[in-house]
Amino acid sequence: MFLEIIKAILMGIVEGITEWLPISSTGHMILLEQVVKFNASEEFMSMFRVVIQLGAILAVVVLFWGRLWPFGLRHGCVISKPSVWQLWFKVVAATLPVLVISPLDDWMEAHFYNYITVAAMLILYGVLFLVVESRRTAPRVTHLEQITYRDALIIGVWQMLAIIPGTSRSGATIVGGLLLGLSRACVAEFTFYLAIPVMAGASLLKVLKFAVSGVTITGTEVAVLAVGCVVAFVVSLAAIRFLMDYVKRHNFTFFGIYRIALGLVVLAVAAVSAMV
Repeated sequence: MFLEIIKAILMGIVEGITEWLPISSTGHMILLEQVVKFNASEEFMSMFRVVIQLGAILAVVVLFWGRLWPFGLRHGCVISKPSVWQLWFKVVAATLPVLVISPLDDWMEAHFYNYITVAAMLILYGVLFLVVESRRTAPRVTHLEQITYRDALIIGVWQMLAIIPGTSRSGATIVGGLLLGLSRACVAEFTFYLAIPVMAGASLLKVLKFAVSGVTITGTEVAVLAVGCVVAFVVSLAAIRFLMDYVKRHNFTFFGIYRIALGLVVLAVAAVSAMV
């Protein structure tokens, strides 16, 4: 059991970092799973890869609680914050496209969770980051309040593309937001908020599917899931702070280069695996 906990810690670290940086958590998970293999059923692992995100989501809620909670106190009375409600309505608008395509999630995982697809998406979006940043002009949107419902819906359409393994949910939404003219800090923060309903819903759905599958979960698997979520939460706190500070002074070019390099590594691993 001790070895399985160590593996869960490693998974939590990778999830906490790669979920928020636009570098594809799936791509990193595929590489890590070549080295770290759990003594667990495939049904559990399919659920684990998604539910571990709950720790990452909690980090967003904790860090941005003041901007996300739509109620406050004034002179001892509870008040509503219209600007926060508007923000949540825009998050809902951006989530609608994902609801349309979410029934295909399991099918996409079964058919496209492989080296070639992941490598192709890593490289494609890496190139997109380089192109977008090379043509970057002064942003028209520098504050969340300036995001329109049209902007939110278009970013939501970009988020749909994250159903393809290797795309990176944050990578897709950041590229979409940059193309719309959002500032780097603004699109990064909005991307964090979009993760709350999307990832929470995906996690709940995976848990329900696992529950009705009839597969028995062991005590070790419960411990692995709990440890993975806790580690993902702690690491996400640092990763989110890092990205928000980074984009204030730098662009996303580094992440584009990193994605291309990682995509080439994934292809190399695929080639070696095919020869073994």
